[in-house]
Amino acid sequence: MKTIIKGLLDVLYPPVCHVCEGALAEHERFVCRRCLERLPRTGYHRNPDNPMVERFAGQFPFTHATGHFFYSRDSDFASLIHDMKYRHFPAIGNLLGRVAGAELFPTGFFADVDLIVPVPMHFLKQVSRGYNQTDHIAAGVSDATGLPVAKALCAPRHHRTQTALSREQRLANMDNRFAVADHDAIAGQGILLVDDICTTGATLRAAADTLLTANPRAITLLTLGVTI
Repeated sequence: MKTIIKGLLDVLYPPVCHVCEGALAEHERFVCRRCLERLPRTGYHRNPDNPMVERFAGQFPFTHATGHFFYSRDSDFASLIHDMKYRHFPAIGNLLGRVAGAELFPTGFFADVDLIVPVPMHFLKQVSRGYNQTDHIAAGVSDATGLPVAKALCAPRHHRTQTALSREQRLANMDNRFAVADHDAIAGQGILLVDDICTTGATLRAAADTLLTANPRAITLLTLGVTI
């Protein structure tokens, strides 16, 4: 029945690319192959001293760090992130997570990783949005790599949205935001900490600081996008 309904909806409302608005091929979802290939990759994983590594250097111990795509306002990639977060298309996160995972996997980027941990969202915010997009990104990375996902962090304190805050305000806004939900899952494991976008790095730093209290073996950082 679901297949029949989907077929009817596809006839009445053909799926189109969220970037170019062209019709999608039968095997494509959300983004056509041409637009997906044109999204700007950073290539940061090939540089051990890349700008994202420099962003966190000396703040906490980590093994590797990368943002897979360049993020800038009004870019095609930014429109996908906006649709994923605010227009109820969480599966865009699954798609982009699979792309990032598949492209990074052959490079050895995940060599020190045993477990994927998505950055959590406060319960009330998740109820309001209907989902945590980072869970979907982590699931996509897992699909591409075979690495398991554990929701080993929680966000017990509600916080202001980061979008309009200065760097100093973002850092203050992250104080005591996260807590460890499952110490046993983290202890002794190589953790891949996953988020959607890295701007100042305040969210990742707060999440990593919290993870470190549970004694992981190593922490690797991955975001879909990173600001220049």
